[in-house]
Amino acid sequence: MVISCLLAWPALAQLSANPVTTAEVGKVSLVLGKAFRTTVAGKRSELQRGAAISVLDRITTESNGHVHIRFIDDALVSVRPNSELEIVRYDFNRQRPELSAVKFNLEEGVTRSISGEAARSARERFRLNTPIAAIGVRGTDFVVSADSETTRALVNEGVIIMAPFSNACSMDALGPCVANALELTGTSPQMVALDGSAPLPRLLPAQNIRNPDMMREEVQQAIASVEQPVRPASTAVEAESGQATSNEVLLEGVTNRTVTTDAEVAAVAALTPPDFTPSSILTVAEVSERQLVWGRYAEVGLESEPLALAFSEASVGREITVGNLQYGLFRTEDGPKRVADNLGLVGFQLNSAQAVYNSSTGVVAMQVNGGSLNIDFQRNAFNTALELSHDLTGQIDFSATGTVLDGGFLRAIEETQRVAGAVSLDGAEAGYLFERSLSNGSVSGLTLWDASTQLVRE
Repeated sequence: MVISCLLAWPALAQLSANPVTTAEVGKVSLVLGKAFRTTVAGKRSELQRGAAISVLDRITTESNGHVHIRFIDDALVSVRPNSELEIVRYDFNRQRPELSAVKFNLEEGVTRSISGEAARSARERFRLNTPIAAIGVRGTDFVVSADSETTRALVNEGVIIMAPFSNACSMDALGPCVANALELTGTSPQMVALDGSAPLPRLLPAQNIRNPDMMREEVQQAIASVEQPVRPASTAVEAESGQATSNEVLLEGVTNRTVTTDAEVAAVAALTPPDFTPSSILTVAEVSERQLVWGRYAEVGLESEPLALAFSEASVGREITVGNLQYGLFRTEDGPKRVADNLGLVGFQLNSAQAVYNSSTGVVAMQVNGGSLNIDFQRNAFNTALELSHDLTGQIDFSATGTVLDGGFLRAIEETQRVAGAVSLDGAEAGYLFERSLSNGSVSGLTLWDASTQLVRE
């Protein structure tokens, strides 16, 4: 008996040093739509703002659900629609933060995590697992999308390390894995991906993961809802972000306070993906301040091509850059066709777009729900992505990587798709046309972009 007790002592000591705790580790600071908490005992309840979150809780959201959690070390986590996140471990040591340990399990869906003091101080003891990958951090703001077969991650700030599970990378461990790992920084215009088609993580052109415009502001809104007095929604949002925001963010700001039923309904409606297609055909007056505009060669505009002016209108004060048999992209050019030489890596936001699906049954207009464009002027390269949708096709994710030619021309030609476009000479605007062949038809369209971020290289 004495021998057996002595043999058991190391295991008992380890359990005592790392006890499983279900103490409260955070609170819900925002709820939109339907979201639920399931405790380790199996009790399931609908989440409300202010609800306590404990270790081993599972947070699940329905198609309109969206939850913000603020943890005891000021970490912030957003759980997006159709997602399930488990708080596996959250040991925050206030006296010695470097001894803290944090672990999440994203079983499906999308989550955004902004590190608190625990993850910043104990980087080797933070882990986010998906069904197929382990993700470690170095003081980070990142977004992960996962299901049973794929994992995608974008980094807003800091560094993440993604690795597939293996004998050298256990799902039960803490911290980043080294074996077969790939590192991604917030300065990269790419995302890291792992799926069944490739045994190792790889870098892909950056794409949006379910409406990033809302993600960009959501954490500031969660902080404001907890600590700041009630203010008019637009004032609060602009103060936090330093700039005007979209309606969806404003509505999200409203729901951070005690709100009326009407405001809650409006905020939930804001989760519907936006459509960047103009609601009516653009006029000369509406684009008079733009350096890049699209012109059409047909005399009469159609409802499916609201982005294009008549050729005679688009060509006034502008020169054509690229085009096809239907459209041309016209650019203001004062002097030589040379792009400013002080540009580095520039990120662009989608301003407007149009797209159509062409099949044997006819041509129908599609929705353009979002997109990304990053241009590295120093390396003469770009990558872009678009989210297209229609009832006939479902969602189509278009992406391309190409070259920036002299004069600011964009070109990407592959076997089944192509991109042709241009940037304004000051690098503030961009536009391109795109085409892709499908098994049962094709999609094509036009885009206009505005620069949102710029990293100037010396």
